[in-house]
Amino acid sequence: MNTIVVNEKPASGRRRPPKTPKGRQVDPRALDEVRALLGERSRQRDLLIEHLHLIQDHYGYLSAAHLAALAQEMKLALTEVYEVATFYAHFDVVKDGPPPPRVTVRVCESLSCAMAGAEKLLAELPAELGPGVRVLRAPCMGACDHAPACAVGHVQVMQATTDKVADAVKAGTHAHAWHTQKDFTAYQTEGGYALLRDCLEGRRTRDDIIKSVSDAGLRGLGGAGFPTGRKWSLVRAEPAPRLMAVNGDEGEVGTFKDRFYLERDPHRFIEGMLIAAWVVEAREAYFYLRDEYPEVRLMLLEELAKAEQAGLTRFTKVHMRRGAGSYICGEESAMIESIEGKRGLPRHRPPYVAQVGLFGRPTLEQNVETLFWVRDIVEKGAAWFTSHGRHDRKGLRSFSVSGRVREPGVKLAPAGITVRELIDEYCGGMAPGHTFKGYLPGGASGGILPASMGDLPLDFGTLEKYGCFVGSHAVVILSDQDDMKAVALNLMKFFEDESCGQCTPCRLGTEKAAKLMASGPWNEGLLNELSDAMRDASICGLGQAAPNPLVSVFKYFREELAKPLKLW
Repeated sequence: MNTIVVNEKPASGRRRPPKTPKGRQVDPRALDEVRALLGERSRQRDLLIEHLHLIQDHYGYLSAAHLAALAQEMKLALTEVYEVATFYAHFDVVKDGPPPPRVTVRVCESLSCAMAGAEKLLAELPAELGPGVRVLRAPCMGACDHAPACAVGHVQVMQATTDKVADAVKAGTHAHAWHTQKDFTAYQTEGGYALLRDCLEGRRTRDDIIKSVSDAGLRGLGGAGFPTGRKWSLVRAEPAPRLMAVNGDEGEVGTFKDRFYLERDPHRFIEGMLIAAWVVEAREAYFYLRDEYPEVRLMLLEELAKAEQAGLTRFTKVHMRRGAGSYICGEESAMIESIEGKRGLPRHRPPYVAQVGLFGRPTLEQNVETLFWVRDIVEKGAAWFTSHGRHDRKGLRSFSVSGRVREPGVKLAPAGITVRELIDEYCGGMAPGHTFKGYLPGGASGGILPASMGDLPLDFGTLEKYGCFVGSHAVVILSDQDDMKAVALNLMKFFEDESCGQCTPCRLGTEKAAKLMASGPWNEGLLNELSDAMRDASICGLGQAAPNPLVSVFKYFREELAKPLKLW
């Protein structure tokens, strides 16, 4: 009879040590390669995403060997590195299989691009480009006014066709710095940075700056619309040291205004950022820019270096941080987590970011466009800003307009303008052959309104009673050639893909809703029940706002419910 010995121990009574250490072992060659890439860069924890970008940019993907080496070099658990690398859409993690194809083409499938023919591109490109190129679906790239948009590696192709994309693949996949229309020298020639110098040299007081932006009614223009002066006062009241975080992660479907201003007049934004940091006495500012804008990032690094060399950042040091493809990081607390080198999971509140934000310190969080207006408001006076407006609203608003209009783009218009006025006066009317049918007043989150409600003022607080809001002022125009059920389905799929997965109502609710919407006649009772669960129980605005387009179809486009789904 054979005897089975379990947990055999040596004579001393101690368990024998394992023959090899637990877990994936570090490959010495991979460790040397990671060390060579990092060079003299700091190994601090919050730079994890930046270091992952270094490896991916160099090799085209993230191998298991390189991730293990990076974990050892940064003194992190391998699970921490893996969970971050696999959270973000732009990182290609390869555990043991072959690396991805040498070139990746991402085709935007979000609403404006879907309306402009994204599905046709997705169908044609694989055969056109061949087996050496991978073609993937991607969410909004911030190029809705040039739809359809594609990204070939790090290079965006606007108004893409199969031929244009093929040419871009042949030309190469690495972005080059955008040459802005107004660089550091041109901006200074026009009086730029005079206000910042006045602040740094004591000719302006912090209270004066706060009063100017408060009197002008400047609000957060990233979507929430919180009064800027009040936010600055709240952050200043918190104990030092205080920090600043700038949100350049405009991932809302239909939004591209921040990109527009950064490309054309970056130093007006930079000066506003440095003034705001000075007001709240933030010695460090972190600028988080979405990865879909690689050329803008390279340009900003050049222009920030010029400002630093001129001594303009002596009060506040600016750190550029690069996103990695995650819409949820536009939510302020998720962005904070990402800047710290973690997954972009929204935090529970309270405490709020102004109290406990970046690295646990009180943090001023602002949108790019909000800071862009600071210099003009202070120099020209609050009365200049408030002199604009229509329908009892005051101020200026930047609308990202795309869809079925003749002239899409960023339109600087009076606050309170109606969508009809916006189409007729700023967009050259509807596109030829299209009749105005409906519109998204505030991107994917803001719901859908019919053309019969096209005379409502577009501003904060004017649309909420109709179940909609202006948010980031991303206006997508829909026509008689668009199926509203298809529009709502496209937006729900976007939310399904972009849910961070932290909370069950959002993670499963968006998935279930998308399946029900795509599979046949809409079950109104079940879809409304799902919508209520997402709105009531989701942690952040993504899950809470995801049902808005769906509910809008029930409310304003009931005549389309009985029709078969018609995709583009």
